[in-house]
Amino acid sequence: MTNLDHGKFTRMTTVFHSLLAMDVFFLFFTGYAIMFNDELWWMLTLMGGSGAVAALHRAFGVGLLALVVFWMLMMVTTDTGRSNFREIMPTPGDAKAFVQDIQFVLGNAEERHPNARQFAGGTADEVPLLSYVGKGVVFIFAAELTLLSISGLLIWSKTGLMQYFATQTAAIAFVVFHGLLGVVMLMGVMFHIFEHGFHPAFFPVETKAFIPRSMIPEEHDDDHEGTGIEHLELSPNWASASNLGGAATVIGIVSVLVASIYDTGYPVSLELLVGGGPTNLLLTVGVNIGVLVLFLGMVLSVYGNLVRIRWEQRMAEEEADSVDAEAAD
Repeated sequence: MTNLDHGKFTRMTTVFHSLLAMDVFFLFFTGYAIMFNDELWWMLTLMGGSGAVAALHRAFGVGLLALVVFWMLMMVTTDTGRSNFREIMPTPGDAKAFVQDIQFVLGNAEERHPNARQFAGGTADEVPLLSYVGKGVVFIFAAELTLLSISGLLIWSKTGLMQYFATQTAAIAFVVFHGLLGVVMLMGVMFHIFEHGFHPAFFPVETKAFIPRSMIPEEHDDDHEGTGIEHLELSPNWASASNLGGAATVIGIVSVLVASIYDTGYPVSLELLVGGGPTNLLLTVGVNIGVLVLFLGMVLSVYGNLVRIRWEQRMAEEEADSVDAEAAD
């Protein structure tokens, strides 16, 4: 058994992961259509103009709040939630893994700590479901979503925000903070898409992030020594797809960061004027490449759920065949 073929999440977690991902993707699409309205004019037009995009952004924001509240209640009130919470809490082993990783980079350690080997070889008993890096990603995303939700609620009504903080400058600061926090989160989401879609062991998508661990066999009758990772075969088009995906990710991140320095189109005014940022063709292409990476992530999420549905159908068919065979005997 390897850490690549055992389950990762419960069914509730996999469903929540998919719903949260889709909601965040649409928040990005609508938010960046607002923020980079000159580079993404086509997206703004496609979604019905500035008023419609702003309304959709608020609607998906409400959806995000609903998902966050549901998750918090689930973590507190259910055994599954409390178990998940315990699994993502940092441990002394995680601290040792971080220190050993530093030593490994400096050449003072021969290997990485098991708590850092999320993708490397090793038995499931030796390698945790989440490395200390994976746990860090969970906490970073949680903090970003919390801050985005709070700042989004505060700027829902710009007039109310100015009254609350007494000055227009403070209100604008919250608006800028919300937009820039979205840019920071965009970098993490892009890297997340690349890491879990273009890794050679997962390409084109990490199926165990969509298939509940209750549906994945935890034991294997292997007649050979080793973890089984040596039997993995790379998809013939993995290298090309990985290079293209990596290049698009880097170009998209750099372009969005540069565009965020110049653009001042967030939030959308009543009269939207194209040209809030630099009239630079390369920058426009780069921002659109970043959006393409997000769209690719959404497609991979849909694909992962289709794989899960097919997996469930296949297991149901095998179970039915087994029952029929027992009845025939």
